[in-house]
Amino acid sequence: MKKELKNQLLKRLKIIEGQVRGLQGMLENGAYCVDIITQANAVKKAISSFEDAVLGNHLSTHVVEQIKSGQHAKATQEVMKVYKLSKKDN
Repeated sequence: MKKELKNQLLKRLKIIEGQVRGLQGMLENGAYCVDIITQANAVKKAISSFEDAVLGNHLSTHVVEQIKSGQHAKATQEVMKVYKLSKKDN
C-alpha cells in the first residue's frame, strides 16, 4: 500500500473511532434515538468509504500486477471475492 494512502486511511480510522466513541457517549447520556441513528449512519458511511479506498488501492496495485504477470485467474478470483462480500451486505 502506498505510504500516503496508508496514512490517510489511518487518519480515517481514527476519525471513525471517535465517531464510535461519540455514539457510545450519546447512548450513555440518553441522546434522542433519531440522533443516535443519524450518527450510526455516518459511521457506516465512513467505513464504506474506507473500504472503497482500500479496494481502489488493491485494484490499482495488486490486481494490475497480477494481470501484468499473467495471473488472470487469481486477479479474477480476488475481484469476485470482494464483489461477493459486498453483496452479502445488501
